[in-house]
Amino acid sequence: MTEAENVNTHRHGFPGERTELVSALLALAVYLTGLILQLTGHPGPVPQALFVAAYAFGGFFTLREALVAVRGGRFQVDFLMLVAAAGAAAIGRWEEGAVLLVLFSLGHALEGYAMGRARRSIEALGALAPRTALVRRGAGAPVEVAVEELAVGDTVVVRPHTRVPADGFVRAGTSSVDQSPVTGESVPVDKTPVADRAAALADPGAAGPESRVYAGTVNGSGALDIAVTRLAGENTLARIVKMVQDAEDRTSPTQRFTDRFTKFFVPGVLVLVAVLLAVGALTGEPFTDTFHRAMAVLVAASPCALAIATPAAVLSAVGRAARGGVLVKGGAPLEEFGRLRTIAFDKTGTLTEGRPRLTEIEPVHTAGREELLRTAVAAQRLSDHPLAKAVVRDGAGLLPGPATSEAGNLRALIGLGIVAELDGEAVHIGSLAYADTLAGPPVPADLRDRTEELARTGRTTMLVRRGDRWLGTLGLMDAPRPEAADAVAALRGLGVTRTVMLSGDDQRVADAVGRVVGMDEVRGGLLPEDKVTEVARLRRTARTAMIGDGVNDAPAMAGATVGVAMGAAGSAVALETADIALMSDDLRRLPFITGLSRRASRVIRQNLWLSLGIVAVLVPATALGLGIGPAVLVHEGSTLVVVANALRLLRYAD
Repeated sequence: MTEAENVNTHRHGFPGERTELVSALLALAVYLTGLILQLTGHPGPVPQALFVAAYAFGGFFTLREALVAVRGGRFQVDFLMLVAAAGAAAIGRWEEGAVLLVLFSLGHALEGYAMGRARRSIEALGALAPRTALVRRGAGAPVEVAVEELAVGDTVVVRPHTRVPADGFVRAGTSSVDQSPVTGESVPVDKTPVADRAAALADPGAAGPESRVYAGTVNGSGALDIAVTRLAGENTLARIVKMVQDAEDRTSPTQRFTDRFTKFFVPGVLVLVAVLLAVGALTGEPFTDTFHRAMAVLVAASPCALAIATPAAVLSAVGRAARGGVLVKGGAPLEEFGRLRTIAFDKTGTLTEGRPRLTEIEPVHTAGREELLRTAVAAQRLSDHPLAKAVVRDGAGLLPGPATSEAGNLRALIGLGIVAELDGEAVHIGSLAYADTLAGPPVPADLRDRTEELARTGRTTMLVRRGDRWLGTLGLMDAPRPEAADAVAALRGLGVTRTVMLSGDDQRVADAVGRVVGMDEVRGGLLPEDKVTEVARLRRTARTAMIGDGVNDAPAMAGATVGVAMGAAGSAVALETADIALMSDDLRRLPFITGLSRRASRVIRQNLWLSLGIVAVLVPATALGLGIGPAVLVHEGSTLVVVANALRLLRYAD
C-alpha cells in the first residue's frame, strides 16, 4: 500500500474524513491548552494529561493505518511518525511527541480534505444524470419512472430546459442540446429526428450526431421524444465516471518511481536512526540528546510529501480533463502525453469531416450545368457508394426543381465507376481511367485537363457521359474540419514539433488535405497494417501519439505511445480502446488536453523536486541539532504545499 493508498483508505473508511478532521482539531486544542498551562507554570499533572490526550486524538488514525501496513509487512510514513512520537514519550518529552502527532494528523486531515475536493469534482459528473424519467408507453400519458427501470427501446419525453435522462436518439421534436457536460462542446448542438428509427435501434451508431443524445446533457427550448439505446448503468456518462475513477489505479512512471523509492527509503531511515543511536553511544553523548536527535531525523526523513505528490496532481488533472470533455485513463497516459513531441493523425473523420462533399461542377461548353447535375443525380441515386450518395445529396440541392428523372439497369464497376440507362441512353460515370476504356468519342482535351487539375488539388473526380456526349466532370472532397488548421497550429505552439497525417487515400488527395491543415508530413495510400508500421517507425525516434476514431484505427493507436480517440461519446469501442478519448468531434479538445498534460507534468516535477529537496535539507539539519517541532512544521507544510500545487490543475483554463 502506497502513501496515496493510505490516504485513500482512511479518507473513505470509518469514521470518515470529517471525523478525522475533528479529531485533529481536538488534538490541536488540547495540546495548545496543555502548552499554555505549562508555559504559565501551572502546577500538577494537568498539562501532562492534556499532552497524553493530544497523543490519543492525534494518533488514532495514524496508529490504525500503521497497524494495517505492518500486518501486511510494510513500513510506511505513519509508522515512522509513531516511532518518533513514542521515542519522545520514552524520554519524557511528551510535548514534542504531542506536537508531532498533532501537526501530522492535522496535515493529513487537510490533505484528505483537499484530495476529497478533487475526487468530488469527478463524482459530480455522475450526479448530472436525472434520477427519474418521463416514459411514454402505449397510448396513455407519460409516466415517471426511475432511470434504472428504463429499457432499450423505451420512448422518453424530455421537456424544455431539463436534463436528458438516458442515451438515445431523437424520435420526434427538434431542439438544441447543451452537450458540454459529456463532450465539452461550448455551443449547443441542434437535434433533429433520426431518419430510420428501426436502423438506429438495431445499430445506435447509425444515428448521426444530429440525432444522438446523451444522459446528463441539457435540453434547450424544444420538447424531444428520445428512444433509449443504453441502460442507465451503461450510458456514456456512467462509463466516463467509472473510467475516470478507475484511472487512479493506473499509475504514472513518476508514481511507480516514488513507490519503489519509498519501499526502500523507509527501512533505510530506520537503519539511519539506529546508526545515529550507536554513534551517540560510542561518543559518550547523553542518551537523551542522542535519542532526541534521532527522532528528529526520523521525522525529517519521512517522505510524506513525496508519496502524495504525483497522485494529487494526476487526480486533479484527470478530473479537470473530464469536465472539459476529455477522458484520460490514468496517470500513465497523462504523463506520457505531456512529454510528446510527435503526433500522428488519421485523415478521414479526424482531420476531415468523414463525409465527402460535391465541391466542383464543371460542364463542357456544349452541355449545361443543370443537365450535368440531373444526369449524375439520376444515375447515382441507384448506388449506395458514399461518393454516389454525396452526389445525390449535394447535387439535388443545387437543382432549380425536383430531380424527377429516374435511371435504371445500374451496373457498378468496382474501382472504376458505374453504367446505367436514362431515357434509353447509356450513362457512364467514373474515373478518367474508366473514361479512356469506353468506345466512342474520347474525352475532350479541355475536359481532360480540367479533370487532371482537380485531381492534383486533391479532388476525387467523376467524368459523366450520356450516350455519345461528354457532359462534364464532378469534383468531390472530404473537406477538412473547420477547426483543424487552428488546432494543429495551437499544438505547434504548445511544443509539438512533428505532425504526420496517415491516410488510405491517394497521395494527391492526402497532400491536398495536409497542406490545408498544416501537416509537416503526409503519408497516403496506406492500409491499416501500413499505419501500424508507420507509427512504429515514428516511435523509434520519439514518443508518438496516434489520433483516430478508435475503431479501424485501433491497431495503430495500440502501437502508439498514447492512443487518442475522437468522438468517443458515440462509440463504446473508442471509449474502451483509447488511452485518451475526446468525447466530441471537436479537434480543439486536443490542444486543451495537450496543454493540461504538459501543465500536469510540470506540476509533478515541481512536487517531486520540492519533496526530495525538503528531505535533503531537513535530514542533515536535524542531524546537526534542529528540533522535532521545526522539523514537523517544515515536513507537514511541504506536504500541504505539494497538494495545493496539484489542486491548481482543477482551475486550468481551457
